[in-house]
Amino acid sequence: MSKDLITGAEALMRSLEHQGVTTIFGYPGGSIMPVFDALYDHQNTLNHILVRHEQGAAHAAQGFARVSGEGGVCLVTSGPGATNTITGIADAMIDSTPIVVIAGQVGTGFLGTDAFQEVDLVGITQPITKWSYQIRRAEDVAWAVARAFYIARSGRPGPVVLDFAKDAQNAKTKYEPAKLDFIRSYVPVPDTDEDSVKEAAELINNAERPLVLVGQGVELGNAQSELRAFIEKADMPAGCTLLGLSALPTDHPLNKGMLGMHGTKTANLSVTECDLLLALGVRFSDRVTGNAKTFAKQAKILQIDVDAAEINKNVLVDASVIGDVREVLRRLLEMIPEEQHPEWIEHIQEMKAKYPLTYDHSQLTGPYIIEKLYEITKGDAIISTDVGQHQMWSAQYFKYKEPRTFLTSGGLGTMGYGLGAAIGAKMGRP
Repeated sequence: MSKDLITGAEALMRSLEHQGVTTIFGYPGGSIMPVFDALYDHQNTLNHILVRHEQGAAHAAQGFARVSGEGGVCLVTSGPGATNTITGIADAMIDSTPIVVIAGQVGTGFLGTDAFQEVDLVGITQPITKWSYQIRRAEDVAWAVARAFYIARSGRPGPVVLDFAKDAQNAKTKYEPAKLDFIRSYVPVPDTDEDSVKEAAELINNAERPLVLVGQGVELGNAQSELRAFIEKADMPAGCTLLGLSALPTDHPLNKGMLGMHGTKTANLSVTECDLLLALGVRFSDRVTGNAKTFAKQAKILQIDVDAAEINKNVLVDASVIGDVREVLRRLLEMIPEEQHPEWIEHIQEMKAKYPLTYDHSQLTGPYIIEKLYEITKGDAIISTDVGQHQMWSAQYFKYKEPRTFLTSGGLGTMGYGLGAAIGAKMGRP
């Protein structure tokens, strides 16, 4: 073979480096061993974190992605190694987390024979990924990796699976780095209709009791500073979803707390009394809305989201803007005047004083521990939780100062998420 030919496994390593990957979470096995062999020669550029279970690798990739804004990567073997990542993949899908799962697969000649540790990973994961693809030829590696990262990170982020046949890992190919910023029929960020922005600005300018519902879309779109500028100029109070909590500092005077079944009474009552609800990057989860048919019935609802599929999905809205939330907020900032809503703000402040979050201070409790943790760290920490009561205490009683500092499983409610995500977060923002 010519010296300019390399294995598919080596092409994968070079493709990952080309995408800017520095950290991989993984667990070896027979069908992915050629890739691990190739990884040995890339130790100076690719840091491999050995997990104890493949689900942990997926959650670690999620934690890395959530705090860094980059794509998280996990590397596992075929069969049970691959199926052990399914929970993490599903979690990443519903919480819009960009991860790329690379799994080994039996050789192409054994596909469909129920060979040892063969499983149809592409078929299993298609409903819970943005894209799922089987690499059967070494020459397809660079293209597949470029496409995987583009899809995972663009628009509304999410998980991608690459199922890598073992003979393709060993086969030789010429390597050319692949770049990708366009896929026909895939529109990650739709062009924003100018008329819809004007209609949104008109609704905002005419509102007397407006309220912003801040979702994780603000974090994913890196629109935290635009959000603050917007609510301050519009004098608009805000409530946050569980995954949107660190998009706006907890102690910001216009932040009225978390919405939903575990939210503050003030935030929930504000939804029932506002005349305009501006929903930024939210999917109107049942945990936020309760009975969707009675949610904010007295208000006009304006929804801004990068994903058109979320408009009118769970809650019927009066107006919407489809596009990048940061760009939309920048446009709206130019179209709204400096505003004040003194009576509305004062009313909400009275509710906040009347209905504070409280707990029994006479004994050791979860909320007390969370508050002490905040005092010790002064809020300079990334909080990673599992699921359950402590998750809600962390949402209610820790004060978040910086973006991307609250990691928790939102839509899937995955037990076991917290430890893996914490390890990934430590690698992503040490």
